Amino acid sequence: MKVLQLGAGMVGRAIAYDLAGEATVKVTVADFCEEALQKTAALVPVETVHADLSDPGRLVQLAQEADLVIGALPGHMGYQVLRHLISAGKNVVDISFFPEDPFSLQELAKEKGVTAVVDCGVAPGTSNLLAGFAASHLEHIEEVAIYVGGLPVQRFQPFEYRAPFSPVDVIEEYTRPARLVECGRLVVKSALSDLEELEIPGVGTLEAFNTDGLRTLLHTLRADFMREKTLRYPGHAEKIRFLREVGFFSRKRLAVDGQEISPLHLTEKLLFRHWRFRPGEEDLTVMRVSVVGSKQGRRIRYRYDLLDRADPGTGLSSMARCTGFMASVTARQILQGNLQQKGILPPEFLGRNAELFSAIFSGLKSRGLEYRESVEVLEE
Repeated sequence: MKVLQLGAGMVGRAIAYDLAGEATVKVTVADFCEEALQKTAALVPVETVHADLSDPGRLVQLAQEADLVIGALPGHMGYQVLRHLISAGKNVVDISFFPEDPFSLQELAKEKGVTAVVDCGVAPGTSNLLAGFAASHLEHIEEVAIYVGGLPVQRFQPFEYRAPFSPVDVIEEYTRPARLVECGRLVVKSALSDLEELEIPGVGTLEAFNTDGLRTLLHTLRADFMREKTLRYPGHAEKIRFLREVGFFSRKRLAVDGQEISPLHLTEKLLFRHWRFRPGEEDLTVMRVSVVGSKQGRRIRYRYDLLDRADPGTGLSSMARCTGFMASVTARQILQGNLQQKGILPPEFLGRNAELFSAIFSGLKSRGLEYRESVEVLEE
């Protein structure tokens, strides 16, 4: 079986590492960055292709022989790439955090007979899988609360943060309005709002703030309250909010000494120097998914907790493992014929299927990603 993987960044390397370990799967990794391709090839024996993936013709040409395509590209490219692949009749597993509505491609996917699993990373991704599974065991859902963060183990001022995936997408989290559900209705709030603190065993105190991570869950689950929050070390949100409100994330070009510049592009250049992981630095991933609801008169809470750290043996970061392995484990379900449903499939749809959920959940566990599960009856 042939897999084409688009993107050779940190997460892309984790996906390639996992899939290429299977003798029956041949993986080809395509990217425009030669350095990223070289790092991937040094980690795992895969074929690499230098290509401009924003070129639809080249994209379709590369995908022509593939049984499955995995999208691991930045969010600003994700939607158009997904649309071109579906139009070409290719099954897809995609992790890109694009702002467009994936269900707008539903008719096209069904017309082409394509299975397209979208938002198949960690959050959105595994978080949706877990929420969908828990919700399928409840008659009424009161609350869905998702907390997730990728953090450096070592903390350095001023931001106490390193970007474990595309820094462009990190800034998008801080600027894209967050959609929540309150009292059964869709509510839109500013990103970085509703700051609260959580105590995480093994990590300590973290702050949590609203981000737009619910995505498809807003349309696929009915709950009284639903939110997704990003976790950072305390004080981070205040610094980012200051930059945003002053205008450092604005795309509107400004005239400076006779030249026009984009504040956002300048900020990206400056922040990335602070946010880039240095050699030897390690990261950790924290996630908590809590679903509270009722069934047969009992009020029940399903909760899943993850604390994962980088793998020094492979050099794969924790966030790369948590995001990439969800994609690779799901891809195997398609390649093995266990997932044949057509259309746009967010991970919560997979969570509703007991066999698929068990296969993916156990697949993650076998790769060292152990989500501690607890089911508690709150009221009889």
